[in-house]
Amino acid sequence: MALFPLFFAATLAASSTAAATPTPAAIGSASASPTAATAVLSPRGQEALLASPNRRLAANKRLVFDMYRIVLQAGDTARAHEFIAANYVQHNPNAAQGLAGLIEYVKSTRPVRPVLDHLEIPMIHIMAEGNFVTIAFARPETDSTGQHYVTTWFDMFRIERGRIAEHWDPMLRSDRKIDPNKQKLP
Repeated sequence: MALFPLFFAATLAASSTAAATPTPAAIGSASASPTAATAVLSPRGQEALLASPNRRLAANKRLVFDMYRIVLQAGDTARAHEFIAANYVQHNPNAAQGLAGLIEYVKSTRPVRPVLDHLEIPMIHIMAEGNFVTIAFARPETDSTGQHYVTTWFDMFRIERGRIAEHWDPMLRSDRKIDPNKQKLP
């Protein structure tokens, strides 16, 4: 009988910890499109998600977040080596391997912009587990009939020795190259 109060206390502690963790509002049903107000984290919300009681996980999230801000959002490829390993493994079929491949891809898809302290692309969440960091975004698109809709984009990174060593995303070989910074929510 003493196990029930222990189970109840552990469940209560877990639920109060989860409630204190900053998360974006519900996105909605499959038929509803998220809006900027319900899907996207504010700069303060983005910063809050970088925190973790585990220093290594917090450092991994910060590495990915800063790489996004500086290299992918601002297009500052001169600083890419600060974040990306020279032997970087790329699973996006439209980009070449290695640090040089990432630099070429970024240069071919976006202009250089000012570095901001937050992401302007509509970030939903960032999470870290072990040596992996996954970041999710709301991605506005237009279908072949001109109808606007919002889907989800993700990037997953493997961290090794303080650098991003590997990357996955859902890009298809048939997808056109895009500047994700132009993807704005209506």
